[in-house]
Amino acid sequence: MTAPRVFLSYSHADAAMRDQIEKQLMALQRQGVISIWHDRRIEAGQDFEQQIDRHIEEDEIILLLVSSDFIHSKYCYEIEMRRAMQRHEAGEAIVIPVILRACDWQSQPFGKLQAVPEDGKPIKQWADIDEALLQVTIGVKKAAKRWQDPTEPASRPSAPAPSAPQEKVPPLAAGPRSSNLGLAKSFTQRDKDRFKDETFEFVAKFIENSLDELSARNPSYEGLFKRVDANRFFATIYRDGKDVARATYFTGGGHFGSGISYFQGEATGSNSMNESLTVEADDQAMFFRAMGVATFGADRERKLSQEGAAEYLWGLLIEPLQQRSEW
Repeated sequence: MTAPRVFLSYSHADAAMRDQIEKQLMALQRQGVISIWHDRRIEAGQDFEQQIDRHIEEDEIILLLVSSDFIHSKYCYEIEMRRAMQRHEAGEAIVIPVILRACDWQSQPFGKLQAVPEDGKPIKQWADIDEALLQVTIGVKKAAKRWQDPTEPASRPSAPAPSAPQEKVPPLAAGPRSSNLGLAKSFTQRDKDRFKDETFEFVAKFIENSLDELSARNPSYEGLFKRVDANRFFATIYRDGKDVARATYFTGGGHFGSGISYFQGEATGSNSMNESLTVEADDQAMFFRAMGVATFGADRERKLSQEGAAEYLWGLLIEPLQQRSEW
């Protein structure tokens, strides 16, 4: 049986994330589980709209790469998504929403479908982006298996009762352009410094809000956030008035000026740390990587997003208390 074809419907504003998803799915293509198609596969001399129309009409699995830009795009929303949902409801294809960035996707026509990653949590909000992308891959693999296995009752979407034929949305006009547009991205030191500074501010607010919520949920505990300056803040947790956790988060200075550092205890200097996150980049995005000091190297391979970095640094403060509560 021929491998089901997977069509990626996306806004060009999300081309970088489409590339990351395609990289993860490539393993399935090499194994013959699926074949992948999107508009960057259109060859020179081929009719752009005709090729998209053919794949949206014929491909067995359709991934909707959902973001506010996707929903805003007239072509993605009114043509590709609408026709994909018609085919899904007719049992002609399987539609999988892939939530890229936070948006009001639940109220959309595809909001009733099971989305990936787990619970429809946007890929951008995962601590480890690779883990989120892996969940997308697993979801596509399961869909391909359902499509190819005729013995499973739910192998394909069930067709609804016959109804009046639905009007096909006419294609929008589009000017001629090349399909050979994908380029590797490069990031300057200025880009990395800006990403680090923006993430440090995000981490500060994340830790402050987490301390407030910890206090609200646990009456015997009190969280205290203290901003020292633009590059440093303290986080303290008290239990019945006794300090049970103290930490310093800082950036810049000392030997660790290129990242965001964590020190167990309060420190005004920058020459010691228990963990540090540094900015790295691949050909598509910037991310943080932990030195792995606090976890004996276990987390060195994880690519941490901005929220992932904040969650990781909060965990260094709270996890020892959680372990004590299990004794």
